[in-house]
Amino acid sequence: MEWVRYRRLADRPVEAMQAHFERHVYHRHTHETYSFGLTEFGAQSFDCRGESRTSAAGMVMAFNPDEPHDGRSAAEQGFTYRIVHLGPELIADLLSDKTARPTGLPLFAEPVLYDAELARALGLLHTRICTDAGTLARDEALAGTVAALVRRGARGAPLESSAAQLTHRAEATAARRARALLDELYLDDLTAQDLAAAAGCSRFALFRAFKAAYGLAPSDYQRQLRLRAARRLIAAGHSLADAAARSGFTDQAHLTRWFRRCYGITPGTYRGVAGRAI
Repeated sequence: MEWVRYRRLADRPVEAMQAHFERHVYHRHTHETYSFGLTEFGAQSFDCRGESRTSAAGMVMAFNPDEPHDGRSAAEQGFTYRIVHLGPELIADLLSDKTARPTGLPLFAEPVLYDAELARALGLLHTRICTDAGTLARDEALAGTVAALVRRGARGAPLESSAAQLTHRAEATAARRARALLDELYLDDLTAQDLAAAAGCSRFALFRAFKAAYGLAPSDYQRQLRLRAARRLIAAGHSLADAAARSGFTDQAHLTRWFRRCYGITPGTYRGVAGRAI
């Protein structure tokens, strides 16, 4: 059975799709975006740049903007894949932020890449686009995935610049400023640019500085603050649904998933013992 799931972000030129196809055949077409696919099951074949290509499970596909290609199953059971479309303006913005200067757009020389690191990064990005991960977590995944793709699969777009590096003291100051903003506004849907503006540095520099200082990505730290708020609310007698809403989670299920991941118990279990001495 064939199926498709699709997501488009309202505030970024970003689209994501996951699909399983057996009989569907893509007509030759192009995208105005960069398009990065990850084959999860089976294999798909396509014609691109005058050659027939095949992407099997675990392989990454990389299409430049306006690059003609088609697509079809190369396995009897069909294929399952994820694909993320990113606007060139977003790529340019992320690379300029990382290098602290304007950069040219990257060119991906090979449409199929076998690279476990890129596969993991692309899978994480797709998940964060399509779930309730939050804006800050999506921003982190976008920055990290684009940097990895360009570093490992593209040519013609330098990623390092001495201007983008911070001194140890400047890193500590940047991390402290970003943490202060998160402590104050952890319930807000903060973006990577919000934190970078408060820290006085680029988004890439801020991510690196924050993790070096506190051992967590900014989005992980924000989630910890929200979990602690939820614990306080539950201990004070609020319902689980109310605690989830008041502490910045999408719903009770969202709170439960992260509560169990971080504490090993569900919010319901915690509520059962929170009012008693142990």
